[in-house]
Amino acid sequence: MERIKMTTPIVEMDGDEMTRVLWKMIKDELICPFVELKSEYYDLGLKNRDATDDRITIDSANAAKRYGVAVKCATITPNAARVKEYDLKEMWKSPNGTIRAILDGTVFRAPIVVKGIEPYVRTWKKPITIARHAYGDVYKNVEMIIPGPGKAELVFTAEDGRETRETVFEYKGAGVLQGMHNLNASIESFAKSCFNYALDTKQDIWFACKDTISKKYDHTFKDIFQEIFDAQYKGKFEAAGITYFYTLIDDAVARVMKSEGGFIWACKNYDGDVMSDMVSSAFGSLAMMTSVLVSPDGIYEYEAAHGTVQRHYYKYLKGEETSTNSVATIFAWTGALRKRGELDGISELCAYADRMEQAVIRTIESGRMTKDLALITSLENVTVLNSEEFIKAVRATYGELSR
Repeated sequence: MERIKMTTPIVEMDGDEMTRVLWKMIKDELICPFVELKSEYYDLGLKNRDATDDRITIDSANAAKRYGVAVKCATITPNAARVKEYDLKEMWKSPNGTIRAILDGTVFRAPIVVKGIEPYVRTWKKPITIARHAYGDVYKNVEMIIPGPGKAELVFTAEDGRETRETVFEYKGAGVLQGMHNLNASIESFAKSCFNYALDTKQDIWFACKDTISKKYDHTFKDIFQEIFDAQYKGKFEAAGITYFYTLIDDAVARVMKSEGGFIWACKNYDGDVMSDMVSSAFGSLAMMTSVLVSPDGIYEYEAAHGTVQRHYYKYLKGEETSTNSVATIFAWTGALRKRGELDGISELCAYADRMEQAVIRTIESGRMTKDLALITSLENVTVLNSEEFIKAVRATYGELSR
């Protein structure tokens, strides 16, 4: 079989631990035998980020801006234990957060639905896509430990020197304090990315926050969404037969549990972080969740929604067998290659991505799967495969579909 040729590279961001091991297996077994891969490679493994003072992360995000499509492996965001384990110079920031800020993107996460892995919420029939704002709020916060009695204030000093003050709290004893921010420009980008994605995928979209309590902060999100929708998207949505509506976050949680799915749920940064894990777990597994960062000017960065699978990596280093689910990482690659094919007009590359995803789903539905899925499947007499066996089984299925 002649390999499919690419004209423009994708940006390849390698990562850490067990997902880094799977990354190489996927390339060796599922991509390079069928695609003449062109990629600009960046090693975002924690040791290399430390060696480059995290410059490599910034460089990879800027490369994504140049080429328009990137694919990223899961990476470690170090805590104090990781700083000691890897002997790091400092506690480097989340690579995902850095990339999201540079690309000014919105993260869209949706479950991969297969027969035999039924949602825990019985009403859910279709995937629910979480659209997560990827800038600011608690992820860019400033925090203080308050040692004792005193007054905490919010102070804004304008360029001309004028000050605006608001009392936060009169402390009678020790406590904690947090300040966070967002930007109108980022919220506008978030809204446009959500509305564009809804039009691209022909799905209704909800936006939810808590403007009844946060009458300035959250209300600004609500107002910007509505203003942009009314001015730029209302007619397009009507023509496409889809809808947009706003509701409170607690109402959205209640509604989503009684829905059948098949829509986009747009959330602020922290809400999206939490709700995407809830949705993915309720659909079966965090390893069965696609994730794509989309900027308003059309830059796409695909990744798996889960972490680096640390526990399996330590087993792997000891030479022990692992059964690690690689589905989301495979779909990150297929998503990026499909988008590259769409942008460059290479239909063969799009068809390859579609067929490879079919091969993954068919392999699982035939009863061959990793241990995490075998524990929750309703299929009977399943075969539990180790990490490498599953990827090779997908390759065999792909070969059958290509005949």
